[in-house]
Amino acid sequence: MARMSQQPARWSQATVYPDMWTDPDDDPRNSDGAGPEGELATLLDFLAGYRMTLAMKCEGLDPEQLARRSVPPSTMSLLGLVRHLAEVERDWHNWLRDGDPLPSLYSEDDGDFLGAVAEQAVVDSAFADLAREQAAADAALAEYPDLDERLEKDGIAVREMMVHRIEEYARHCGHADLLRECVDGRVGQ
Repeated sequence: MARMSQQPARWSQATVYPDMWTDPDDDPRNSDGAGPEGELATLLDFLAGYRMTLAMKCEGLDPEQLARRSVPPSTMSLLGLVRHLAEVERDWHNWLRDGDPLPSLYSEDDGDFLGAVAEQAVVDSAFADLAREQAAADAALAEYPDLDERLEKDGIAVREMMVHRIEEYARHCGHADLLRECVDGRVGQ
């Protein structure tokens, strides 16, 4: 009798490059032609690419798989990352707006990860929260087209905020690679 492994077999949808997530011709992050022109357009393009990468890492998984914590004692999961990034987008929006900060979406004590439970309503809410907070932060940041401008709160330059946003998504896409591979063996790129 064959023993079942606790480790999923590694797999990929790619056929041309089997160590990639998807073949380059099928990758929605790739576009034909020249890249964006200018620094702001380039930063926005990289941000959009990492956002799409996170969405791709979560694609096709059910609530249990999205909420699965794969490296105990960590509370990190793909769903937790989605919730965390929604909270982070809200924080960036708070840096850009006047008045009192918007309240946290989840609890102050790691609620974005601990609250990431395997329920469809929680999954739907997390993805809706992320889309809404991304749109709000993007709209607020669009009011500051000068990358050298310093924001009144904290004196951070718009450029620094954009780079930090990209860094946040890039780091968490690395986590998402490992989390997804632990869930079903799918390897990332």
